[in-house]
Amino acid sequence: MTYLGFDLGTSGLRALLIDDGGHPVASAEAHYHTSHPHPGWSEQDAGAWTDAASTVMAQLQASHPKAVAAIQSIGVSGHMHGATLVGDDGEVLRPCILWNDTRSHAEAAKLDALPEMRAISGNIVFPGFTAPKLLWVKKHEPKIFERISKVLLPAAYMNFWLTGDAFADMSDSAGTSWLDTGARDWSDTLLSHGAMRVDQMPRLVEGCEIGGTLRPELAKVWGIKGNPSVVGGAGDNAAAASGIGAIGAGTGFVSLGTSGVLMVARDDYCPDPATAVHTFCHALPSRWYQMGVILAATDSLNWVSNVMDARPDQLSALLGDALSGPSDLRFLPYLSGERTPHNDSAIRGAFLNLDIAHTRADLVQAVMEGVAFALADCKFSLQQTGAEFDQIFAIGGGARSEIWVQMLATILDMPLHLPKDGEFGAAIGAARLAMIGATGADPETVLTKPETARVITPQKDLVEAYAQAHHAYRKTYAIMKELP
Repeated sequence: MTYLGFDLGTSGLRALLIDDGGHPVASAEAHYHTSHPHPGWSEQDAGAWTDAASTVMAQLQASHPKAVAAIQSIGVSGHMHGATLVGDDGEVLRPCILWNDTRSHAEAAKLDALPEMRAISGNIVFPGFTAPKLLWVKKHEPKIFERISKVLLPAAYMNFWLTGDAFADMSDSAGTSWLDTGARDWSDTLLSHGAMRVDQMPRLVEGCEIGGTLRPELAKVWGIKGNPSVVGGAGDNAAAASGIGAIGAGTGFVSLGTSGVLMVARDDYCPDPATAVHTFCHALPSRWYQMGVILAATDSLNWVSNVMDARPDQLSALLGDALSGPSDLRFLPYLSGERTPHNDSAIRGAFLNLDIAHTRADLVQAVMEGVAFALADCKFSLQQTGAEFDQIFAIGGGARSEIWVQMLATILDMPLHLPKDGEFGAAIGAARLAMIGATGADPETVLTKPETARVITPQKDLVEAYAQAHHAYRKTYAIMKELP
């Protein structure tokens, strides 16, 4: 028997097959584009996701037909907060408005000013969340708004396409601003504030709970025998946490991806919206997780690499193998605004203290330090909620730069575990959730941690110097905010 995980990312879809032991069997990828029709807009065609699913399944069927035929259950991980609007006939009414779309900042501020929003959802209403997007559609595209039968997150839309049934998991739904995150149910109060109704929401299930069955026509085309189930799945960070075994309190990860995330699992529900920390349901029942999010992590390094016409790994190599202490050049990584701790979609990045003597290496060091300082802001905010850090893995494309991980460990002042080569991301998390749903296995025995290749410890002789530099960095936001 095998189990299938789909990881619906912002730039592409990855499919991963695992066996009964939870080990990878085969994988395939397909990519698609994001459109930006206006400044601050970010949209995708939902049809591109389903086309990508057909493409990766054709690849897997060609390379591993027996493993595909033996699929027992499917789980989907997806990028969060997106608004996929579906009509009565199942037709998608407009392109999906994505997580990094900031057009609804005014609607978000209006909702966030209502005391019930934070009190019930446990979170600030960020511009990227789903609820303000629907108020924007109501105002600017009223004819489309009137036709809405269901609002589905990207992963939930994939569930709908796979099964014909509209269902979503708790972890993903917690990022809509419509969910009572503590009670793990839709809130009539929050929905009414967002001009929505509960019948327009998908049915809620836990991430490891079976929500439906694969449509027979898809099973036939893909060469799957039997009737595979489809579980609730998870939002991308909850799926990544499941894939890396971060399900117990104090376990988590720091991700140097397009955005940056410092995530820690919680056994209890302890929201503190004022910190701009996200408090969401985990993919497992009666568990939650919290995370600080910055909007431009490797995006910051990719930006400077484009400006310098050099690959990110080439720029990382300019810094050598050892830290030399904080730079006198400061970089604010607010290239697309910021979430934790500022909740500011309008703030933008900057270099400060530029000198004629500064080199390419100085600019790269400042960019890496700025991202690390922003993640240290996230750690501070998480600690304000009572979160503790016992075992934190460093993941994401940026974690391939050892000097960046060393810098991050020193600035965060905590050891970071680098996982041994293998599968530990959202795709394997989704596949293992599918295994739990199909077999009833104990999550503790399925959602295990990867082997640690090595632990990067803080460079103790530089911890204090970096702490002082971070203190100066923290003062800069308020000054930048006042500039015209």
